[in-house]
Amino acid sequence: MATQKLYAGVKLREIRSRLGLTQKAFAEKLGVSLPYLNQMENNNRPVSTGVVLALAQEFGFDVAELSTGDAERLISDMREAFADPVFSDAPPLADLRLAASNAPALAHALLELHRAYRMGHERLAALDENMGDVLGEDRTTQASPWDEVRDFFHYCDNYIDAVDRAAEHFANGAISRGLTKSDMATETLNERGISVRHEDCETTRNFDPETRVLTLSTRPPRATQEFQLLMQVALITQDALLEATLDFARFQTEEARSIAKLGLANYFAGATLLPYSAFLEAARETRHDLERLADRFGASIEQVSHRLSTLQRPGAKGIPFFFVRVDQAGTITKRHSATRMQFARFGGACPLWNVHQAFETPGRFLRQLAQTPDGVKYFCLARNVSKSGGTFSAPVRRYAIGLGCEVKHAGDLVYADELDVSNDAAFEPIGISCRICERAHCHQRSVPPLERKLRVDPYSRGVLPYEIDR
Repeated sequence: MATQKLYAGVKLREIRSRLGLTQKAFAEKLGVSLPYLNQMENNNRPVSTGVVLALAQEFGFDVAELSTGDAERLISDMREAFADPVFSDAPPLADLRLAASNAPALAHALLELHRAYRMGHERLAALDENMGDVLGEDRTTQASPWDEVRDFFHYCDNYIDAVDRAAEHFANGAISRGLTKSDMATETLNERGISVRHEDCETTRNFDPETRVLTLSTRPPRATQEFQLLMQVALITQDALLEATLDFARFQTEEARSIAKLGLANYFAGATLLPYSAFLEAARETRHDLERLADRFGASIEQVSHRLSTLQRPGAKGIPFFFVRVDQAGTITKRHSATRMQFARFGGACPLWNVHQAFETPGRFLRQLAQTPDGVKYFCLARNVSKSGGTFSAPVRRYAIGLGCEVKHAGDLVYADELDVSNDAAFEPIGISCRICERAHCHQRSVPPLERKLRVDPYSRGVLPYEIDR
């Protein structure tokens, strides 16, 4: 099989800019001519093996970063956008790969345009039901604040280095003093004139700036209480860092900026509960046993699963995982992928994926060997999670979480033991979204694929009421 050529012009320009080098100086350090470097940076030539070795030896660069980044996310997002019926024909996959590699800014602009169209279309539909909204503010060309924030974390690879390192520093400070993270957090707030109270109340966390009192509800589990305490520490003590990160993101609205700030505070809390280096070492030691990790760090299984998907620190990366949380209606409420597998931006996940079966088997881990239409094989793990309201009358929130990685990493997971990953027949076919899935005989297909023509025979019926041309 021929080796796939590596085109990483955008990444090379980012590295050179980060180092503060001119093209001439960068070319000399890499041992190539200036015209050759220029051609690589413009994706007219693939990155040579010599350049890859020079990046590692001269700069200590993690060469795996050359083949990661936005490309796979952009390709997945563009395929889903072009699956919209507004487009009569979708560009071939090869063209989308070129756009993602050579013109990522153009690809992002296309996604913004399509999102504006979708929001405008949905708003017009809503006006049919409520004409009173006609006089409201026109926001049809803007992304919703929630989607804007989700995309920010999505394209940051769900890893915010400065915030992650600040959280690890805080956690290490507690350890060095022999304090629990909760004690360290309480002491930190007390030093700033803030008292912490624990009460039996409905509001999970409430901070009164006037009285300088933080009230935490005793109803949620201890892991949740500690998380909320650390989140308040982030908002109080890391404000300058959070604001600087928000300035860099350049959100379109104040609502998006406010949501993102809470997201960054959540990130700090999670990274403090599960500090990067210690957690990565423990994950490798336990072979990514979620229950052992949750017990060791006093966290929930969902927190541990989510954290595993963020271990993308340059030079100290963990296994590239995907993580997703779905509700009982199949709607994705959290999603992140450090793998080639990406999730649909709109709608639910593939019904053939084991995450949907987790609701039927509460308290059990479900294992699945799966293969996507691009031929990539994955190991998938799913489990239901429930969040009690803390009282008999409070509603229980139920979700299912999915965690997985490419099957080449299965040997590092305790859950993959005894599975025959060498047997092709053991892998179940799954997809991302019906409109971009090319499987011709899927019994769970809801709509035809956009990129294929259909044949309808009125005298014959198979699994589907139509046949898909290959």
